[in-house]
Amino acid sequence: MIVTISASSLKNGRWTDYLARFVLGGIVTVLAGWIGSKFGPEVGGLFLAFPALLCASATMIEKDEIRRKRKLGSGGRRRGREAAALDAAGAALGSLGLMAFAFVFYLASPNLPLAFAAAFLSWMLVSITAWWSWRHLRKT
Repeated sequence: MIVTISASSLKNGRWTDYLARFVLGGIVTVLAGWIGSKFGPEVGGLFLAFPALLCASATMIEKDEIRRKRKLGSGGRRRGREAAALDAAGAALGSLGLMAFAFVFYLASPNLPLAFAAAFLSWMLVSITAWWSWRHLRKT
């Protein structure tokens, strides 16, 4: 599978979908800022790493898949749930990479150039390993 970028999916979205994403993302960002001001930037930063858009995107993905399948004459509910579940699995795998980045950056933070380089490499290694493991070792 080759990963590609396509802007054509932007045409399929509704303005209300985009509004919901921005509102939910904004709410989580404000909440993280408030938590950071109360408990310090270390704790607030953890909340910024929260996948703010996961709930919104999962419901939008499900609705979009159901809509597509109904146009083809089928219910599409099962396909919508599977697509949303696949998105959530990707978010969970991405979270593993983010945790590795945060941990390595914390350990190497006295030397910022080294911290960024080591954290980036750990993020890549953990993310690719998690994806490969999920892709090849899961039961279908």
